[in-house]
Amino acid sequence: MNIPDGVSVEIQGNLMKVKGPKATLEKKFDDKTVAIAVEGKEVKVTLKKKATRKHRAASNAIEAHLKNMFEGSQGDFTKKLQVVYAHFPVSIEVKEKKVFIKNFLGEKVPREAKVIGNTKVAAAGQEITVSGNDKEAVGQTASNLVRATKIVKKDIRVFQDGIYYLQG
Repeated sequence: MNIPDGVSVEIQGNLMKVKGPKATLEKKFDDKTVAIAVEGKEVKVTLKKKATRKHRAASNAIEAHLKNMFEGSQGDFTKKLQVVYAHFPVSIEVKEKKVFIKNFLGEKVPREAKVIGNTKVAAAGQEITVSGNDKEAVGQTASNLVRATKIVKKDIRVFQDGIYYLQG
């Protein structure tokens, strides 16, 4: 893989560090099956073991992680979510590493969703924007918000309240 301009890659044992103009990202990988080497403006991912389907999948996964780290070190990843309610007005409050979903289905105790890593969550009205440099952390934080409003023991055809992903 080619390293984009303005980005540097450092490999220390089983730790990959990608430094870019906007962020520095780190990720550990399995160094038993895959070897990573930086040669000039390229990163080479090679297999240490026989090229079975499982080992090739591990190699391709590390390349995908590297690509995401390159993009994240140069800019942000964002996900847009929307709060939908028909029964009770829902309010969202962000405090440090937690998001509180208040008055969901009239519940007295607010529901909580965990914010992963250095992800930023902004709530404006019924729209929630999740952004950050780490693609996995942004996706997991958005998923935590959606899962926090999962409706259990009610007919989901009637109770369609919740937090949903917007297209795009």
